[in-house]
Amino acid sequence: MRTVRIGSHSVASTEVLQTYWRFAAERQRVYHGRVAGASGPWTDDPILSQYRFTNAYRAADRVSQDLIRIVYEGSQQPEDILVRTLIYRFFNKPSTWRVLQHSGEIDWSGFDVGRYSRVLDEVLKSGKRIYSAAYIVPPPPFGAERKHVNHLRLIEHMMCSGLAADLARARSLQEVFDKISAYPSLGPFLAYQLTIDLNYTTLLDFDEDDFVVPGPGARSGIAKCFPDLGTTTPEQAIRWMVDTQEEQLAQLDLEFEDLFGRRLKLIDCQNLFCETDKYARVAHPTRRGVGNRTRIKQQFSPQGSLVHPFFPPKWGINGAVEQVLGPRRVGRQQLLRA
Repeated sequence: MRTVRIGSHSVASTEVLQTYWRFAAERQRVYHGRVAGASGPWTDDPILSQYRFTNAYRAADRVSQDLIRIVYEGSQQPEDILVRTLIYRFFNKPSTWRVLQHSGEIDWSGFDVGRYSRVLDEVLKSGKRIYSAAYIVPPPPFGAERKHVNHLRLIEHMMCSGLAADLARARSLQEVFDKISAYPSLGPFLAYQLTIDLNYTTLLDFDEDDFVVPGPGARSGIAKCFPDLGTTTPEQAIRWMVDTQEEQLAQLDLEFEDLFGRRLKLIDCQNLFCETDKYARVAHPTRRGVGNRTRIKQQFSPQGSLVHPFFPPKWGINGAVEQVLGPRRVGRQQLLRA
């Protein structure tokens, strides 16, 4: 084991820490190859070739890209931004959003629990799923028999409680997280995901390096990299990864192509710990994390070519995207582009 310095503490690290950065660099190389239109195979890594992993940058993932477009192409009124984000992320499935969208414009003035429930009932009757399998979204306690009705009622409750105005007055990313996590069934993981989603929009504008909440997968990945953190917290370990990313990549002589000039942020390094946990189940099967998972369930199956990426205009990287990949049509919100 190699000892590293995280803050004022010396912490022993395993070979999985090096794997973390090798995985990040190779996964990002695959992303840039695919988004540029290169034909596969995009990697010689047998684990990356066989199994499905998210991107090194959360905002570059297919579902996050879909959400970012949705929130910028519609009304920029705070209530409309919030209701679209909640509807999209609770189901976390693009096809569910599309079928609801077909029933009418999705905004707060037109939000109708009954109408949306009937639409989703018909989808379920056809044998199709309305929730993503990416992560479990617990059912809220609002009295309905069907989970999706309870989620729609939760959205209505959040909107009617004045959450949009509360978020607009928030002074930090953690304050946003605290407000969201106070609602029923929204545990730390989902509340943090929603916090980051809303920070993509024009409703909020905080630095993603302000605050992080390690999810269960990230905690397991951290345990494989640092078996004994001692008094160092998982949050400190994630922040250390962000702060020292260039130094660690240089020490490993790795070429890392970032996100069109954007460094990895806390949310990205948190996600990378989760993906490293999965990768290590095959690459380092004797390293124990948190829990008993030993296999990677999802196989990699390309779902067509990647669309031209579009990121929150306030990040100032869409111009770099166009320089690298050429111009694209964003729609009526193109004026917001940085």
